[in-house]
Amino acid sequence: MIEVEFAIEDVARTRFAISPLWEVVASVRVLKGADEHGLHRTWADRVRPRLAAAGLDLSPLFDLVPMPVRSPWAGRIPGFICPPPTTPLPSLEVELATVRAMPPALLHTTAEVPEARMAALRGNPATELARLADAIEAYWELALAPYWSRILTLLEDDIRYRAGRLVAGGAQHLFTDLDPQVTWAQGTLHLEHRTARGARRLDGQGLLLVPSVFIWPRVFSVLNEPWQPSLRYPPRAVGTLWHTRPATAPNALAGVLGRSRAMVLTELTAPASTTELARRTGLTPGGTSQHLTALRNAGLVSAHRAGRQVLYARTRAGQTVTEAAQSGSPPSAADAQTQHPQAADEFRGANPNAKPGLSPV
Repeated sequence: MIEVEFAIEDVARTRFAISPLWEVVASVRVLKGADEHGLHRTWADRVRPRLAAAGLDLSPLFDLVPMPVRSPWAGRIPGFICPPPTTPLPSLEVELATVRAMPPALLHTTAEVPEARMAALRGNPATELARLADAIEAYWELALAPYWSRILTLLEDDIRYRAGRLVAGGAQHLFTDLDPQVTWAQGTLHLEHRTARGARRLDGQGLLLVPSVFIWPRVFSVLNEPWQPSLRYPPRAVGTLWHTRPATAPNALAGVLGRSRAMVLTELTAPASTTELARRTGLTPGGTSQHLTALRNAGLVSAHRAGRQVLYARTRAGQTVTEAAQSGSPPSAADAQTQHPQAADEFRGANPNAKPGLSPV
């Protein structure tokens, strides 16, 4: 059990953030086998062949994310690969700039990673950190960028929910349902842990709370690094992340966009190529391409290169418009920018015996 002691200053400086870079690292763990319950199988089954077809050298990234085995130390991840964000929602580019500029003194770890990789990093930090950042960027474009709108929607929804809990009942209310192995009592946050014990002081830095979709059912903490102490936890409703509704073009959406464009946008329940969308909608490839261009110009669709293919995905605006039309009612003012699932985490509920753990990052 780790006991994180909060002083008044720590409560005042506790904040939330979202980290695209951490989602990269956590998703690599999933591809390496950290998804024993199959929560992200839909995503992994699409991404693995895409990565293989691209033929990229992603070893600078994959070498630094240990295999998720049951050793008490194997869960550790080098802190320098994913430092906690310093702003609420940094772009991947901003976080990668931090990685590229990482001081050589911080290039050390007790994680189970290849010694040759660490030796290369220590021997030529600037070059090897640049290679690492390039590998992360290439992986992001193939594996996460097409799905980021959906992921970001879920993360932001969780932060809004927890901000409401904080307003309604203070820190105790905020942490009550954060995770089964996180409890709050008398100014102290208790974190269950397989190996670590003892008290940790925040020393006026506060705690950074980072929701992460790819870590369920675990929680990761960063308490002994030179960055702000952080807790990475699974968001609410993460079990609904990859659920999709049957694709139909609602009349309300067709009335605004036209039936063909509404059909193309509605079919993008998952990233798809022009050829695939043409097959699914019955439109010609040329017509599908024209509709995608119009939707992209309107900010409803984004394009992401995946090897020789270009995959199209809904943007946050496209997701909001589609879900509002399918529900038959417009989004509220609070949801004008994003539309979020409010369901309880049914995956967690379907697996009541799956116990989360906590692993130091």
